[in-house]
Amino acid sequence: MHKVSINFATIIVATVIATTSVFAAGNIVKPEKQNWSFSGLFGTFDRGALQRGFQVYNEVCAACHSARLLHYRNLKEIGFSEAQVKAIAASKEVTDGPNAEGEMFQRPARLSDRLVKPFPNEEAARAGNNGALPPDLTLMTKARVGGADYLHALLVGYKPAPKNMKLGEGMYYNLYFPGQQIAMPPPLVEGGVEYADKTKSTVDQMSRDLTTFLAWAAEPELEWRKRMGVKVILFLLILTGMLYGIKRKVWSDLH
Repeated sequence: MHKVSINFATIIVATVIATTSVFAAGNIVKPEKQNWSFSGLFGTFDRGALQRGFQVYNEVCAACHSARLLHYRNLKEIGFSEAQVKAIAASKEVTDGPNAEGEMFQRPARLSDRLVKPFPNEEAARAGNNGALPPDLTLMTKARVGGADYLHALLVGYKPAPKNMKLGEGMYYNLYFPGQQIAMPPPLVEGGVEYADKTKSTVDQMSRDLTTFLAWAAEPELEWRKRMGVKVILFLLILTGMLYGIKRKVWSDLH
């Protein structure tokens, strides 16, 4: 029994040491808290930021990253007109078919199509990115600890590597990525996108807009849920007041 206890204690100590080493090696830096328009009970998405964020995604990120859960028709929810969305979709080509001859063919995308993926399959994606698989971005703000704050920090967190740090081949230094080495090159550069609304496209501005768009992509029903939540709270408050008044009325005869 004593021997079993010693072995169990040894396993616990070894596990703690290993876990501590992993976190130390990762050297994770907590992202700074940002002020987002969609935060809080009454928060809503800024339509201008959403449209600019989609532009950043479409012109920069879509070359490597998919957003497979979004359809082109969903873009009407962020303020684009139907004509604008049709033009956005028509600028992309999708594989359809088979046709009458039994062959697949290319056609312009429609409102009912999902956003076109940059690669036909995972193997092609890895081959085009030195073995690294670019993740789908639809749920990215939900998939990472820190959510929108982390994503914004990651996008602006590219720095020159410290002199005492040796980067792996094809890796870049990023302060907020676990381990501080990331395979993705810095995606945003000053003036890299010419915004349709003439907003100055700094790295910070593009990062905020893209993060806002991806936060909406992960929770397009967010505003509806918040409105419904407020209505439910108001209903419960009114119901509570009515029940209290009824209780006072019923029990008043007993006093």
